[in-house]
Amino acid sequence: MHVPKGTGLVEAALAAGVEIPVFCYEPRLGPPVGACRMCLVEVEGMPKLQAGCTLTAQDGMIVKTARTSAKAAEGQNATLEFILVNHPLDCPVCDKGGECPLQDLTFRYGPGNTRMSFEKLTFEKPIPISPTIALDRERCILCYRCTRFSETVSEDGQLVAKNRGAMSVITTFDDEPYMGAFTGNVTELCPVGALLPTQYRHKARPWEINAVPTVCGMCPVGCNTWADVREDKVMRIRSRNHPQVDEGWICDKGRFAFTHLRSADRVVDPIRRVRRRGFEPVSWADALDHAAELLRAAHGRVVVALSGSETVEQAYALARLVRVGAGSHTAMLPEEVSPALDAYRAPLSSIADAQKVAVLGDVPLHESAPIVDLWVKKARRNGATIVAGESELDGADVLIWSGPGGRGGHRVASLAERSGATAAFYVPATPNGRGIADAWAAASDEDRADEESIGLLVVSGDEAASSPNVRALAERADAVIVISMFHGLAAGWADIVLPGTSYLERDGTYVNMEGRLQRLRRSVAPPCPDELEWISQLAARLGVDVAPYASAVFAEVSAAVYGGLPFGEVGERAALRSYSEAPAHTDAPALPEPRANGGGLRLVCYKPLFSGPAVERVSELQFQRPQAEAELSSEDAKRAGVAHGDQVTLTAGDHSVTLRARINRRLRSGVVRVAEEHAGGLQGPVELERVGVPA
Repeated sequence: MHVPKGTGLVEAALAAGVEIPVFCYEPRLGPPVGACRMCLVEVEGMPKLQAGCTLTAQDGMIVKTARTSAKAAEGQNATLEFILVNHPLDCPVCDKGGECPLQDLTFRYGPGNTRMSFEKLTFEKPIPISPTIALDRERCILCYRCTRFSETVSEDGQLVAKNRGAMSVITTFDDEPYMGAFTGNVTELCPVGALLPTQYRHKARPWEINAVPTVCGMCPVGCNTWADVREDKVMRIRSRNHPQVDEGWICDKGRFAFTHLRSADRVVDPIRRVRRRGFEPVSWADALDHAAELLRAAHGRVVVALSGSETVEQAYALARLVRVGAGSHTAMLPEEVSPALDAYRAPLSSIADAQKVAVLGDVPLHESAPIVDLWVKKARRNGATIVAGESELDGADVLIWSGPGGRGGHRVASLAERSGATAAFYVPATPNGRGIADAWAAASDEDRADEESIGLLVVSGDEAASSPNVRALAERADAVIVISMFHGLAAGWADIVLPGTSYLERDGTYVNMEGRLQRLRRSVAPPCPDELEWISQLAARLGVDVAPYASAVFAEVSAAVYGGLPFGEVGERAALRSYSEAPAHTDAPALPEPRANGGGLRLVCYKPLFSGPAVERVSELQFQRPQAEAELSSEDAKRAGVAHGDQVTLTAGDHSVTLRARINRRLRSGVVRVAEEHAGGLQGPVELERVGVPA
């Protein structure tokens, strides 16, 4: 057979329909290391068996695997016997049982019995290397997949191998908890049951679960995932490799935050505010009647505050409801969306092949779009130059803008045109900002917002309900309808709260930061009616026809925006399609000067990855939440006489907040960066003062 020059022997054999079994080999982890020796093959002309994963196909090479070579079969048999010497025979109770490569290859290639009669090595088990991951050292076969991921992919260096020989063990550096955005990936990489997610331990077996292909709705990347479901409950989330989007990696927020579905404070029935008695449950019929009355009686415009986590279909249904049924209206879209970037649309995988990548903006990329940060790291490993300043853009293949908001899309498109970049990405703050803008535009030609007063405020989703800006609007509104998953977010200021759903409970579509239209599939049934279902019933009370099915709603949006693409053709692995001809560029506003007038610092507040209503309800992720810190550049810290760990006070007007200082060499001068939840409501330029040393 013929394969391209440089093809690894394992891939060449696979192309020929021949299996070379492996444990340590994983092409996404970089060059093979030949650690497990499971891939032993006989190569004609070589006296000893060779590790197949370390070889590349050569002209005239004749290779025999264990299927055709007794010598290779004996080598693989011995390898498995050695691996199993101290491996516990606990397959019936191991969570990896039924999907374990060691189990499968032992049946195919291993010995039928053991010659060893001594006691096996035992270790303390399980060791919680973090609240989300348990380590069972007795099962570890030292394939080093986990340590290689930590070293060469996430580049955190936290997982290491300690000791030598038979006493070698996997551990965390300095026995600290394994922290970071991508720790959960090692639970999928592990070919045995040594590293397992704590949420899944002893909860289900592979033959009991139904794997639903869907898309993560936790950030704008839209990673492809499997939702493993048992008895109508999500048991775990796994990656579903889309090589152009995520390369088979997902962040810990997308992997572990699914338990918010079972939060004790979920809203499952409508509740209505009753004077002097707080909130009380009402029937769905009464709730929709009341909502219809509020829509009819709205004096002034109806404002819809969107979260950015709605599906395209939900946003379109809401737009149809208020645009046709309520008269004067406007929408608070979660962020600015620019079609100017359509001219530079490319898959995220193109970042890895770039020669020069510019990462602009003051929001950390690993907080706003962690998978994009992995693509940038891969580009660096491939030899790319990574720059962060506008003065260094010349010759950049790829531009990435990571907040804060504003006209980021216009800005990065203008910079891409100026620098000659072939791909440009704007990192939105929400999972489906572009899709919501598409849906709202498809519902009507223009907003009819000609009144200043707010007759009715419709708050869609928990992200909007927890926003201070939305709550400020609620104080000006005559009436407020809130769609929320959780109690407490709208207490005290909503007139009626209607139950919301999670992305795992919806059928519909999202548009990710590439502009890629992707399909969400309902993994589990929500504990309340789906939004489309009750929006359809509410619309009918107002004489508006809104279909209750995602496929029917999508057909209307697609006819206006997506070229009539049928709902069923979005596909499990969606392609990157074009909307239309590339729009003309508009000049972007100048990048704001980082230093504020008067010598202060420009405050950049960002939403950390491990934050938001969903994460707050997942106990296993609380250790990942950000500390109360203010990040400073080295220059600003030196100027203010601040050392790492000092206590500093940030002041803006009558407001101030005291935080721990963190020196970040990559942060540009003139900026102080603080997580939103620790900013204490500060806005605009701030003054910084050192007030103490760490206790």
